[in-house]
Amino acid sequence: MIEYLGVIVYFMVATVLGVVMFWAATQCSSQRLDLEKLTAYECGYDAFGEARSPFDVGFYLVAILFLVFDLEVAFLIPWALGGVLSGWAGLAALLLFLAVLVVGFVYEWGKGALDWNSPETL
Repeated sequence: MIEYLGVIVYFMVATVLGVVMFWAATQCSSQRLDLEKLTAYECGYDAFGEARSPFDVGFYLVAILFLVFDLEVAFLIPWALGGVLSGWAGLAALLLFLAVLVVGFVYEWGKGALDWNSPETL
């Protein structure tokens, strides 16, 4: 058990430090509720309408496109850093990966998913 002494000490110090910071935060903060704290804080406007109102699907499509291209960059950076070492097989895999993404992008573009003024998105 002596091998785990450092880990146990680390967890004890982290726990004590967390409790001390939580205690200090509760002692230093004011507990008074006033009118300003009870107002809407998201955008400054009071809620209007129902929470289950229809939402434009275009926002979701943009979010999905962002995730797709974000993942593309996440896969391209390692290849760009070590692409020379991967040789022709790495280049072929990269081109196949990019071809699949381009096909998906062209499909969404053709369907009008990128046109905000279009009444029909997908």
